[in-house]
Amino acid sequence: MAGDGRIGSRFRRLEDPPLLKGEGRYVDDIRLEGCLSCAFVRSQHAHARVRGIDAAKARALPGVHAVLTLDDLAPVLAKRRMVREPATGGKPRENLWPFALTAGEVAYVGETVALVVAKNRYVAEDAAALVDVDYEILPPVADCREAPSNAPLARNDLSTNVIGSQRVAYGDTEAAFRGATHIYREELYQHRGSAHPLETRGIVAEYVGANGGVTAWASTQKAHDLQQNLASFIRIDENHLRVATPDVGGGFGPKLCVYSEDVAVVAAAKLLRRSLKWIEDRREHFLAAVQERDQYWNVEIAVDGDARILGIRGKLIHDQGAYALQDVNLPYNSASALTGPYIVPNFAMEVVVVHTNKAPVSSVRGAGYPQAAFAMERLMDRVAREHSLTRTEVRLRNLIQAEQMPYEVPLKARSGASILYDSGDYPTTQRELLARAGWDDFAARQKTARDCGRHIGIGLAHGIKGTGRGPFEGAIVRVSGTGKVSLLTGAAAMGQGVATAMAQICASELGMAPADIGVVTGDTAVISTGLGGFASRQTVMAGSSVHLAARAVADKAKALAGMLLQMQPEDLELSNGQVRVKAAPERAIALAELARILRGGPGYAFPPGFEPGLEASAAFRSDLLAYANACHVAEVEVDIETGEVRILRYLALHDSGNQINPMIVEGQTKGAIAHGIGNALFEFMGYDREGQPTTTTFADYLMPSATEVPNIDASYRHTPSPLNPLGVKGAGEAGVMPVSPAIMSAIENALEPFGVRIAEVPLMPHRLLALIAAGRAKNV
Repeated sequence: MAGDGRIGSRFRRLEDPPLLKGEGRYVDDIRLEGCLSCAFVRSQHAHARVRGIDAAKARALPGVHAVLTLDDLAPVLAKRRMVREPATGGKPRENLWPFALTAGEVAYVGETVALVVAKNRYVAEDAAALVDVDYEILPPVADCREAPSNAPLARNDLSTNVIGSQRVAYGDTEAAFRGATHIYREELYQHRGSAHPLETRGIVAEYVGANGGVTAWASTQKAHDLQQNLASFIRIDENHLRVATPDVGGGFGPKLCVYSEDVAVVAAAKLLRRSLKWIEDRREHFLAAVQERDQYWNVEIAVDGDARILGIRGKLIHDQGAYALQDVNLPYNSASALTGPYIVPNFAMEVVVVHTNKAPVSSVRGAGYPQAAFAMERLMDRVAREHSLTRTEVRLRNLIQAEQMPYEVPLKARSGASILYDSGDYPTTQRELLARAGWDDFAARQKTARDCGRHIGIGLAHGIKGTGRGPFEGAIVRVSGTGKVSLLTGAAAMGQGVATAMAQICASELGMAPADIGVVTGDTAVISTGLGGFASRQTVMAGSSVHLAARAVADKAKALAGMLLQMQPEDLELSNGQVRVKAAPERAIALAELARILRGGPGYAFPPGFEPGLEASAAFRSDLLAYANACHVAEVEVDIETGEVRILRYLALHDSGNQINPMIVEGQTKGAIAHGIGNALFEFMGYDREGQPTTTTFADYLMPSATEVPNIDASYRHTPSPLNPLGVKGAGEAGVMPVSPAIMSAIENALEPFGVRIAEVPLMPHRLLALIAAGRAKNV
């Protein structure tokens, strides 16, 4: 049922009608007169020296306009290498970053070698196949555990495969382990996966002949970041470089990066003085879009005789792939988030980050936090098993209590701010969900099923996610002389309902319907600053900025109307595009008239004490994260003959603070859980020992579909965050956190007769069968 649009109502998304009618406008829908198509020549090898590129046959193909190498692009490049300046200042590490096209060496299968420009994509692809690249094959490194030593260098410009190592620690871990009653150790492996949004990457570079500029229409999560980096890498006047996002068909992390393809296409448009289009095909997404994970954890937990945690220590090896496309922060996210919602008095993790000859690694929905949740929840299940306690009890003994909020973990976020859990009640969240799930009744149902030869199990897991990453987001609210209200923000709309949520926030302050608010997101031509969409930040950061800007506009409108109507501002209210007297609604003045007055006229008096324009801008600032939390329960059935895992029931209780639109929150929660099911059971981005990808189609890289994702029972608590004026927390990623550990806990419970222990994700049927066979062998 549709709400009235006020904050907290289940208001139908404003974005949906055009999408449902086939009127969406994605980057591939942009048609420009005379626009040419691009295709890339990509490396077939994980590691090789490029001794030469012969493009004669390709250039001779009818319809081909150009075949470009890095040297060809050099006249319009400000930098041959895509070196990003560190966000914290200082000197960049140049050898972290790739080139727009190869500079003589390729370091993963799919790396860009040359760019073909043709009259259409068909000709461009045919021409790319005719480009003859002379490769000298070099030894690759494909296993991050081998990369630190006794392995070939991933690239010849490296002196070591180790990007860096870091100790993430607090307390006296050694003393805690010396005094522990029990110490348990786990070795865990979390494998690579991809994002695979419905719409792949793409960019249209519209050449503007009048000023030599470019408008880049891009499927990106960070329009301003892309604009700033293109201006840094290419010789172009940044005042004539615009980046704008049309409709975006999903992001999930990889679209926040600036890629070689982005730079090469825009540089080629500048060089050729032509508009160009490149749309990533699905195989290219498998090969060249960033992936996440390949993490190996060796971790120990120390507990006392009552199973209370005394300390955690261990080592994490993180595979960064061949290059970085963003600052290398995922392994720190994983290590610093390991303690999750639990009280851990002492902590020490060694983090080692290495290069391999695989696709670069960056964020995929969760950005390191799901890996931490998996490791921590596996430890909690181990403690429960060793102490003959229920999995629920061992968690209740160690969860942070509501009265301890705000709770500070003695570590720093990468911003330098404290890691401060701002609000939440983790024990109550667990108790409420267990009651909803009928946890205490499951043992009887499980016995009945086992008597019938069925293996069902139940599992639970917690997860927390820092949301609303700062330092700011920009928003402008403007009322024109026609009465039209425009909301402009650097936030990124990518299918999650940002325009609707922002319109609801704005409308609530201006007394209007959300449909009467025109929302523009991710366009560098309309707002000068913006950080975009990532880290579940949009509603927290952009929403707070919209709230502040809209309130400032409302206050300004009431002040001017009060002067004109000879009333005090507190006696006025905004409703239906007017400022009216509360006690006499017939006495009113339209926002349009107020806007016309404030735009002024040559030679005419201007209202004293007012700045021009009925508009306001705001950039809400915060370095602290608003922590969302969740507890999940999964019930599964395992076929011990085939290794198939079927999810019978899935329940989730989430706390995302105040909800602007519960319908959107529910969609984000359930979508994240579906994504987590893929991470747990299906999505395996395989590479062989030679660095060749082995799962490059949906025939071998499996995704969860409607038949694998059960009906999800999602419920919510509402603990407002004190860190922002809306009291909100992000909702887009928290749903991923507990999924893998909850499902693995349930599978182990189902297979208790075999003593199966799970230490990896995803868990594929053949691996599960091997674990069952090993368990049977032990029991013989």
